[in-house]
Amino acid sequence: MLLRLLRGRELHSRKEMEQLSGLSSPRFSAALKFLESEELVELPGEGHPKSSLGSSLPRINARYGHVIGVDIGGSNLRIALADMKGTVLGKWTASTRSTSSPEMVIGQVRRGVDQLLKQRAVPRKSVLAIAAGAPGVTDRDRGVVFATSYLKGWKDVPLGRLLEAAFRIPATVENDVKAAAIGENWLGAARGIRNFVFLAIGTGIAAGIFVNGQLVHGPDWVAGEVGYMIVPGTPEAPAKPGTPGALESMIGGEGIKQQWLCSRGRQRTKASRDLTATGIFYHAVAGDRLAKSVLRRSARILAYTVYNISTVLNCSLFVLGGGVGMSAPFVDATERILKLYTQPSRPKLITSALGQDAQLIGAIRLALDSAESRIDLKLQGNLIF
Repeated sequence: MLLRLLRGRELHSRKEMEQLSGLSSPRFSAALKFLESEELVELPGEGHPKSSLGSSLPRINARYGHVIGVDIGGSNLRIALADMKGTVLGKWTASTRSTSSPEMVIGQVRRGVDQLLKQRAVPRKSVLAIAAGAPGVTDRDRGVVFATSYLKGWKDVPLGRLLEAAFRIPATVENDVKAAAIGENWLGAARGIRNFVFLAIGTGIAAGIFVNGQLVHGPDWVAGEVGYMIVPGTPEAPAKPGTPGALESMIGGEGIKQQWLCSRGRQRTKASRDLTATGIFYHAVAGDRLAKSVLRRSARILAYTVYNISTVLNCSLFVLGGGVGMSAPFVDATERILKLYTQPSRPKLITSALGQDAQLIGAIRLALDSAESRIDLKLQGNLIF
């Protein structure tokens, strides 16, 4: 609890920290003393900055241990090694295109972690926890990835158990977009914001939703699967199993590309077939008539989506992530449409501050939370609480 306070918000005095902890003064002092004896925190010394009230705060000892964050994507696997302050010490990347089975991915994670530890001269015993973001519906409590269309052979995969068996440390598994929302809330564009939606638009579409400071999962772990929303301009027929939802089929990366190709009819060329969604949007900016039509249609659908979600959740901030979602022409066109809808309030759009690192940063935060939960248990075991 105390470590999360030091990590999670700006504190101005030891007294403020004590009040937020909810502990009595004797227990607060005993807890701090224990953390110091375990070398989990460093008490103020020479040169340590003081608060405006003159009482210096303890700080997390970054060297106490390390954590691993993993971002599993349909194309790439990314791994980061971080210290106890969350500072990233090194990254490792590999392709998952031909090695996407659960067993192969675990093998890649092991190789990546080994390489990072070797590069940074970090002993394996100092790694306290690991967390992974995975595409698809994920049961965070059990660490199970139910299904994902982005990785072959993934159905009811006990990813948490597989990671714990491979590394002999606690493992946390979260949906990748929800992990990205955690990252943005911790160190990104929604830092400290209690109510916001992180909307990732890439090949697929999904959302990570924060309400009153808590990430929303839903009883079946499908909260945020907005790719299946039906809004004006999207197909009304129910999506077949294994196919994109209505919204995703129109303004996911492939959906936008299909709009573009259909609009060109017989005018298709190899160059037009090779354009990505973002490339199509920049053709619109350059004056291409058909690209402009695709951009307008896509922006209108996204604006309806954002507006409808904002009225249901009373949420005024949307953070857009993913390669398509962060496209400046797409964001600008969507904002112009949203300006027409000011009642009950106009939601604000901003782009991710962390970019492609959002999932990785969120996984690091989850791993730190896991490590700190073990430390809390140790505190309880020493009868401090």
